[in-house]
Amino acid sequence: MNTQFIAGHARLPGGMAAKSVFDTLTITAEIDKKYGVIIDASCTLATEHGRDYVARLLKGHSLKDGIEEPLAQLNNGYLGKANQALAAALKDLYKQYRQIEEKAHMEK
Repeated sequence: MNTQFIAGHARLPGGMAAKSVFDTLTITAEIDKKYGVIIDASCTLATEHGRDYVARLLKGHSLKDGIEEPLAQLNNGYLGKANQALAAALKDLYKQYRQIEEKAHMEK
């Protein structure tokens, strides 16, 4: 396969619908190994609309370009209670990606 599957996690704030099902919010992404492009993404928000919004926001972005752009889009566009948790999960996902990239670079 030419893709890899990465997950980022963060704590959810109290008073959220998803909190009754999960204690943490997770963003998962399938990423093209060569270009770092997010092919598909998902998260554990309670509503399908919220999950779709996050997936659309992330799809097509290359993690090789960092996460500043999707973080800015998230902060400007997602105004729900989970905003901070989504940002933290995205940062964690990016951290996982960077660790995988560094490990692959060192193995060459």
